[in-house]
Amino acid sequence: MNKLDIDLYVIADPEWVNGDIVNTTRKAIEGGVRWIQVRGKNIPPREIIYIFDGIRKTARDHGCNIFINDRVDLAMILKAEGIHLAQNSIPISRVRQLVGNDFLIGISTHSLREAKEAEKGGADFITFGPIFETESKKRYGPPAGINRLREVVRSVHIPVLAIGGIKEENVREVLNAGAHGIAVISAVLNAPAPDVAASLMIEKIRDIKRSVKA
Repeated sequence: MNKLDIDLYVIADPEWVNGDIVNTTRKAIEGGVRWIQVRGKNIPPREIIYIFDGIRKTARDHGCNIFINDRVDLAMILKAEGIHLAQNSIPISRVRQLVGNDFLIGISTHSLREAKEAEKGGADFITFGPIFETESKKRYGPPAGINRLREVVRSVHIPVLAIGGIKEENVREVLNAGAHGIAVISAVLNAPAPDVAASLMIEKIRDIKRSVKA
C-alpha cells in the first residue's frame, strides 16, 4: 500500500469521543482503519501517551499508522509514523528538520491560502474544512462547503482530506469534489459498533473512488 493511500483518517480525541477511547479506537482499527490521529488539545501529555500505548499493539498488528497531534516531541519519543500540525504549530520546515523525510507530516487548513502554504512548506498531506456544519469545528467559522473544497483540490498537488460533518450520506459528494479521502471522529468512534462503521465507510469510499476512475 502506498504510504499516502489514505481513504479514512480517524481522529481519536477524548473530548469528542464517548466512552473508552482506547477500546473504541482499537475497534476502529480492527474494522480496517489504517490512519489514526491521536489528538487531545486540552489534555496532559501523559494521557496522549496512555492512548498511544493503549492502541499501539493493535495498530502494529493491523498495519495502522499513528499520528500525534501537534506534539512533535511526543511523536518522536513514541516513534509514531507522523505528526499532524495546526496552523499555530511549529512551522513545517522546522519540523521536517527535526524528523527527517521518513516521518509523515499533515496539517489542518481552513482556506486556499493555508492549503497552498502547507504544500509549499513541505506537508505530505492536508486536512481541509470544515466542509459541513459540525460541533467540533464551529470555532473555525461557517462551513467551507463543496465548492471551496473543489478549489483547494485543484490548486494543490498533495492529498487533501476533507473534514467536518462528513457522514456516510455525504461521502460521495465530497469525493466527487476531488478529495483524496476523509477525516472523521464521531462517524466512526461514536458509532454503536466502531469496527462495523469503519468497515462500511472504507468500503463506500473505495467503491466511490473506483466509480470516479472508471
